[in-house]
Amino acid sequence: MMTTAAFVSLIPYPLNWVLGSLVQFYVIVIIVWAVLSWINKGTGLISDIYNVLDRIVSPYVNLFRRFIPSAGGMDFSPLIAIILLQVVARLVL
Repeated sequence: MMTTAAFVSLIPYPLNWVLGSLVQFYVIVIIVWAVLSWINKGTGLISDIYNVLDRIVSPYVNLFRRFIPSAGGMDFSPLIAIILLQVVARLVL
């Protein structure tokens, strides 16, 4: 039976590093998207950036939005999405 440490050693370091970096980048994208959602975007560069980030982040965050109701006008689905992404990354990487 393989232990978790033995499984981790089977993942080549460069692949491990790339996947970890992609996870961290996606977490940053989710945070920027969440912060921009609080700002009055109007029409301009910030609006364009938000729209691009929305297309990237919304499909993932909407998975959690179906199950987690907003509390007092606060949407906690981005936070849960980040936590789950970090947990899965720690288990796999």
